[in-house]
Parts: sequence; structure tokens; C-alpha cells
Amino acid sequence: MVERFFNGSSSVSSTTVAEHSQGGCCITSDPIMLLSGPPSSGKTSLLFQYALNMAGHCQLPSQRYVVFICNCRRFETKPPFLSQGIDASSDILQRILIKYIDDYDDEGIKKYFASFHLLPHFPCAVIIDDFGDFFHDSNCQQRYSNSRGRDLAMIRILALCHSAITHANKTTTCQLLVSDTHLGDSPRHLFIYKRWISSIFTIQGEGDGSGSFLLEHSVHVTERVTRKRRARYSIALQYLILEEIINDVSSLRLKHSDN
Repeated sequence: MVERFFNGSSSVSSTTVAEHSQGGCCITSDPIMLLSGPPSSGKTSLLFQYALNMAGHCQLPSQRYVVFICNCRRFETKPPFLSQGIDASSDILQRILIKYIDDYDDEGIKKYFASFHLLPHFPCAVIIDDFGDFFHDSNCQQRYSNSRGRDLAMIRILALCHSAITHANKTTTCQLLVSDTHLGDSPRHLFIYKRWISSIFTIQGEGDGSGSFLLEHSVHVTERVTRKRRARYSIALQYLILEEIINDVSSLRLKHSDN
């Protein structure tokens, strides 16, 4: 649900967190998710608030941490904005382990997940900010001797991520959340992401000058019914602000011809 990207909703803990049979916390959603939105729409802030929620809800002491993978230069230039009410001195912030990876270093992500199974305790979540930006066209083309080297590199690393998260979920609960930037109506490389990721959150700008954005998550309830849940939010005064939650259920209308 979209609430988990924001702070201060009591419904978050009651609807998204439950006890896992092997210990830790169990988030009632897909283990791998994508957050996609236009530039400067607050994606990093949403990811960081998600990390805070995960770190705060996990009950197993050994798993009460989140790994946040990002580029050092971009993270320090544009740090995330916290939600109102978050204490900057809270010990929950200490449970978010920042792992910096250099520009265009998709091999850094590959090395981390290749040794993921060796961790003594799995994190409750791994979050990768601007996943697609770690893949450089010319570097990937040269490595794979293929004009579509970037696509191949993304496919191989997503497959590795999927394998690592699946392995972790055999004994506990571990999520992977990645973000990417889209310039049109849908995530770039959507055909690649859909192979490994079934839960996609998209951000759309309002375009009304208010500075608000819509975070949307669609769930197919039946073949003909789709439930959409949206969150309207804004970035103001260096805070991530949730304005409202919007529910929408749409049905596919079947056409009947007269005989």
C-alpha cells in the first residue's frame, strides 16, 4: 500500500506488518517492488521514509536494519527530506545502513548480491535508489560486445537480485525496493522490470502548479476489477508531506452485441 512510504499513519503497521513464521516481520506484499517517477518528484525521500518504516516495524533484533544502496555524490547533493514528526536523533536512523556505490558501477550491485547469502543476518529490506542510473550504455555495450549491453546487464543483475531475495525469504522476510526515473507515462525499461517485478508504484506530477504529486499502486482484484490506491503528497519546507489517500475501484466493461 502507498501508506508505507509516509509517516504517521496508524494503518501502516496494522495492514502491512505481521509476524513471519520464521521470525522477523512479514510485509503483506510482493518481495520485489519498483518505484518509478519523473525527475525531482521526491523518490529518494519516499524510499528513505520506507526504510524508516521497515526498520521501525521489524521485531527480530538481528534483522532490524535496512540496507540503502545509493550513489554518494547524488545522495549528498540531494539528500532525502524526512516526514514531519521524524526525530533526526532517533535510533531508528542508526538501523539504516548506507552503502555507497560509484557512478555507473553496476558491478558494485552485482558483488553485493552475489555474496548476499553469506550475510550472518539478512536485512528486512534492501533499497536501491536510481537503479537504472548505475548502468552506463557504453560500458555495458563494451562488456557484452552487444549494442543492447545495458539491457543485458540490467536483466542479469535483476535475476541475481531475485535469486538472493528468494533465498532470504526461505528463512525470514526480506524485501527489495528499487527506484528508477521515467520521462513519459510509464517506467523506462518496463519490459525488463515486469519480468522480475510484479508490484510497481508510479509517480505522476499534478501539473496544476500546486507542487503536488500522485503516488499510485494498482492491484488486480479479479480479471475485470482493478483497485487503485493513490497518495497525494508534496515536498515543502524541506519536509515530505502526505496530503491525502485516494481509493479507486475500476471495472472493465464488457461489450455486448445485439443479436
